[in-house]
Amino acid sequence: MIDAVQEAGVLTLTLDRPEKANAVTREMLAELADRVEDVGSDVCAVILTGRGRVFSAGADLDAARAGLATDAVWERLSGAVAGCPALTIAALNGTAAGGALGMVLACDLRIAVPGASMFYPVMRLGFLPQPSDPVRMAALGGASAARRILLAGEKISAGEAKALGLLDEISEDCLAAAHARAADACAAGQVHVAAIKAMIPH
Repeated sequence: MIDAVQEAGVLTLTLDRPEKANAVTREMLAELADRVEDVGSDVCAVILTGRGRVFSAGADLDAARAGLATDAVWERLSGAVAGCPALTIAALNGTAAGGALGMVLACDLRIAVPGASMFYPVMRLGFLPQPSDPVRMAALGGASAARRILLAGEKISAGEAKALGLLDEISEDCLAAAHARAADACAAGQVHVAAIKAMIPH
């Protein structure tokens, strides 16, 4: 359920469960973490995207009820993305919801199609967000945005997310835009990418 394609220094990891709105299972999250942790020195950029019209609906509900909502695999994945030596880009082909926002917020850049939105219904569902998610959300969009999304359960449109700083770009073809953003990183190589990333607070 994770499609991995590496070409010209770019590793594209695609959530491939469109019939379930790319709702993630523990196995999918673990595979993503494995692949990000194991990127080779020839990878200059990692793109996270989804198949179909939704990036991810968050945790698979059956898996969430069975304990996935509080599983450490979420933090393992977001930590792997944040610590990746390559440029990481979330190419949101649609809405990103719930815990799936963790990997998105951990990326270096976020690009979305115009109809995408972000929401994280932990208040309504009675779960706590993963520990690093509110920190990254507030760092990108401010404490007010984090409160609106996490406490008030607001669904934030792509346009508002960009205005708040939660998105870097809106594009009809988010995958093509992500590849364009990766061009300089691929010209420079992973060592240079990692050196510059180390200089920027995350």
